[in-house]
Amino acid sequence: MEIKAEQVKELREQTGVGFMECKSALQEAKGDVEAAVTILRKKGLASVAKKAGRETKEGLIGSYVHNGKIGVLVEVNCESDFVARTTDFQALAKDLAMQIAASDPRFVRKEDVTEDVLSKEREIYRERARTEGKPDKVLDKIVEGRLSKYYSEACLLEQPFVKDPGGMPVKEHIASLVQKLGENIQVSRFVRFKLGER
Repeated sequence: MEIKAEQVKELREQTGVGFMECKSALQEAKGDVEAAVTILRKKGLASVAKKAGRETKEGLIGSYVHNGKIGVLVEVNCESDFVARTTDFQALAKDLAMQIAASDPRFVRKEDVTEDVLSKEREIYRERARTEGKPDKVLDKIVEGRLSKYYSEACLLEQPFVKDPGGMPVKEHIASLVQKLGENIQVSRFVRFKLGER
């Protein structure tokens, strides 16, 4: 069943949940927006979205050094010092630092990717598709598909979480912790150092 953009938009406005999760829920609900809301609530995503607007001024800096050659600092924020001291939250900060060391993302989230980078990537993917002999009418779809793959490599929150063999994205792992701990959790920024790189 084809899901219309207006349906996804309506569901996103109601729940505050991301585009792909909304589209997936709508497909599962066969286009029924109210049923999709229920699906998202059962997964715990709709209530997570309500917490997303709350301020996160506490948290901690996670760190990881790999063999003295790669070092990472990542700022992970939450709403209270109490949650920042929990073992779950501290483990998250450590896991994210290890993830950044291993997978070398360039950005925290999709929205952080600059328009310059996006237009350059689009140009590369369009030219590659033309070289592969793809018809002009499908170039936009191919470019968008390849951009999705780019996001899953370049953006920390879109990457598969390294500790989940099922390929759950980092943002979904964080969402499950938001559900468990009852507070908004955000990754603010990170820096990754590799010996010899400037």
